[in-house]
Amino acid sequence: MSQPVDLFKKLTSHCKEYGFIYQSSEIYDGLSAVYDYGPYGVELKNNIKQYWWMAMVQMHENIVGIDAAIFMHPKTWKASGHVDAFNDPLVDNKDSKKRYRADQLIEGAMDKMLEKAEKEVEKAKKRFGDSFDETLYRQTNDRVVKYTEQASEANRRMNEALKTGDMAALKALIEELEIADPETGSRNWTDVRMFNLMFNTQLGNIAGEEGKLYLRPETAQGIFVNFLNVQKTTRQKLPFGIAQIGKAFRNEIVARQFIFRMREFEQMEMQFFIKPGTQQEWYDYWKQARLKWHLALGTPAEKLRFHDHENLAHYADAAVDIQFQFPFGFKELEGIHSRTDFDLSSHQDLSNKKLQYFDPETNENYVPYVLETSIGCDRMFLALMSHALQEEVVGDDEGNTRDVLKLHPALAPVKCAVMPLKRNEPALVDKAKAIFNQLKFSFQCQYDDTGSIGKLYRRQDAIGTPYCITVDFETLENDTVTVRERDSMVQERVSIDKVAGIVQERVDMKQLFV
Repeated sequence: MSQPVDLFKKLTSHCKEYGFIYQSSEIYDGLSAVYDYGPYGVELKNNIKQYWWMAMVQMHENIVGIDAAIFMHPKTWKASGHVDAFNDPLVDNKDSKKRYRADQLIEGAMDKMLEKAEKEVEKAKKRFGDSFDETLYRQTNDRVVKYTEQASEANRRMNEALKTGDMAALKALIEELEIADPETGSRNWTDVRMFNLMFNTQLGNIAGEEGKLYLRPETAQGIFVNFLNVQKTTRQKLPFGIAQIGKAFRNEIVARQFIFRMREFEQMEMQFFIKPGTQQEWYDYWKQARLKWHLALGTPAEKLRFHDHENLAHYADAAVDIQFQFPFGFKELEGIHSRTDFDLSSHQDLSNKKLQYFDPETNENYVPYVLETSIGCDRMFLALMSHALQEEVVGDDEGNTRDVLKLHPALAPVKCAVMPLKRNEPALVDKAKAIFNQLKFSFQCQYDDTGSIGKLYRRQDAIGTPYCITVDFETLENDTVTVRERDSMVQERVSIDKVAGIVQERVDMKQLFV
């Protein structure tokens, strides 16, 4: 079996080779941690956004959408806390001149400790077989207990240092854990210091602080400052939500792992405004609702898990991540946060404008609490590709393999491909093009006659096309075609006039909500 690093390399190579993702400005040697979505990548990404929007807005009568501007008044970011507190701990290696996030270095060391514990457990499983009591072994084996406790203690100390802003404690922890530069092995570190992640620019020809603007580091604030506008114009009553999909920008210290961490990325966020005191109820509701959204795509339950935040953000009274098992380990995919009334209250205080809700049931005004769901569209893209890309043996010949992208049909970039059995037969080509011209009005469709039928099938498998329509000589006799299903490779003979209905039913996004 391929190691995770090999699988990840295969994934990134596949994304470029088949037109999903390109390095930005590649002809100029690229721009670090910035990527362009290719022809199939943009289709998949749009389908992810459509699925999220349907789940959030279309399926809820009390959730509406907006599209706020990227540029906002600079006071917005003062009120939100980003100007003063949107920082990451930065550390440089004096020998390699490489820059790292101190907390990520420590987390990497903790992961290695836990990996050692898991290796001990796996060895014991093989040694003891069916009689193995994993729970008891984890509690009593000296090495497993030692590695687990070491990781737990490092995590406790890191979170305490981050919470109190004790950069010296982070540096001491790095040294105690003997953390080395991942590239050179050097342990010659600078002191840890905080680094603000916001990009800034100037407004027009106004110089200095007066004309200073920021590229938004999150989309949420555009929702908060429009809270009253939306509530009044849509006549919403609590509880209600505002959803938004949009670009955000962060000057990451270390942006790596392909599109997992980028400097320009897209967020899908929903802020759910609720009555104070009901936040735990809605926190539990949205945790389960969002997990169900992921599972509906066919993602195995064991690849998803909840991870509670130990070090809460300044605005939250509860926070949890939905983590996905990427090739490089379990990492955050989506966050569910109980943000209390921090954001609306802060904007109300700094703007001197009331951001309150009049509750007709209690006949009182109050600042609502907020329950947030926030998912990175790019991370969701990477999670889907990571799980969907598979190498399969075709038939009994181990040397005959195919790369197949087993995306849910509703999200597939191309829903069906139409191809003639022989590209040098004008009658077959004309018939295939006629069918394509009919189907393209119903869903994203593709015509292809640039190779043998076997190669065409493999190409469509690699981009995730769930159905291939083949026009052969029998088609010319009785107006039937073969419909090949991607995952099973089973072919069925159907009438041309039924193709659109069959494919539409199977790729319809409604299937995800049944």
